Amino acid sequence: MTRSPILASLSLLALAGCQTMDEIPSERLAQATLRLASGLPAGTAQLFSNGSEVTLSVAAVGLTPGVHGAHLHTTGKCDAPEFTTAGGHLNPTGRQHGQDNPAGAHLGDLPNLTIGESGAGTVSVKLNGTREAALAALFDADGTAIVIHAGPDDYRTDPAGNSGARIVCGVLTRT
Repeated sequence: MTRSPILASLSLLALAGCQTMDEIPSERLAQATLRLASGLPAGTAQLFSNGSEVTLSVAAVGLTPGVHGAHLHTTGKCDAPEFTTAGGHLNPTGRQHGQDNPAGAHLGDLPNLTIGESGAGTVSVKLNGTREAALAALFDADGTAIVIHAGPDDYRTDPAGNSGARIVCGVLTRT
């Protein structure tokens, strides 16, 4: 049986989008249980590594459908209801905020999280910098929190992207 040229081309395109085994994160470094201000669970965040790169994966549930800003914050503390104890954005290199800011982005900048009609959504991102630098910043003396905001991050307004109130928070802990 011979394959059609179209089927063969589609197969090659599908394979081109796949990651190699070296690129797939294989070591789980940390995790966080995300919580709403009420204390109810709202998902998880996990930190993975493939050796040289660090990837953060977030899965959120029970949120309002739409786009929400997400950031790493300087302090591993999540006191409800406003989560201000998490501090500002994690910015060990002193840069401005946002991937669209000519002077940005910093380590705490993450992509927006899109929540579907079911109230759930996921996002995954490779963190900037080396594994060593990222881990040193994330696990300094006061730790790191991940915060989800009520609105979308505009990716440029310093210091927080105009993303609104903090509605979900979780503290990253080593596994």
